[in-house]
Amino acid sequence: MTDSLSDTALTRPMTDPFGRRISYLRVSVTDRCDLRCFYCMSEDMTFLPKADLLTLEELDRLCSAFIHKGVKKLRLTGGEPLLQVDAELIAALHAEGFAVGIETNGTLLPPDGIDWICVSPKAGAELKLRHGHELKLVYPQDGAAPERFEGLAFERFSLQPMDGPDAAANTARAIDYCQHHPQWRLSLQTHKMIGIR
Repeated sequence: MTDSLSDTALTRPMTDPFGRRISYLRVSVTDRCDLRCFYCMSEDMTFLPKADLLTLEELDRLCSAFIHKGVKKLRLTGGEPLLQVDAELIAALHAEGFAVGIETNGTLLPPDGIDWICVSPKAGAELKLRHGHELKLVYPQDGAAPERFEGLAFERFSLQPMDGPDAAANTARAIDYCQHHPQWRLSLQTHKMIGIR
């Protein structure tokens, strides 16, 4: 009897506290990044030992466990996920039935087969990935004005207010910019606004 209960628990769809089915999973595949943005990483950042990072096979196995729980979409993040993600992993996740998205800083080119690409460019970094589904700019950044990116081949342009001690002022600036430049939409990290880090 215990086996059937555990089997049921393993395959029962996940729901949030309001009873809504969870069909989307965000997976950080690495804590490493090829950039050192002051608003993202502290100067004394301690990284996991490489041996403690999941291998591509382990990532596939972990994600695959969620397909039976109703998850249909994965968003791979990091650090910089393209330091870890390759075409083999994307193909394996597709074979499990997932739609695969990625959030990247755009300094590396992705493997083929990614279903959704969000690029978050950083000031002072060469942007190699100049097309995708969403360009999400942390705002404001010296040297990364939104106008610099407006002509790129993205379906959606989002401004995300920079977090930190000036978060309220940055949010007001981002709202004002979006109101005066309708190509841009506001993107908020609401978990940070309510104190979840």
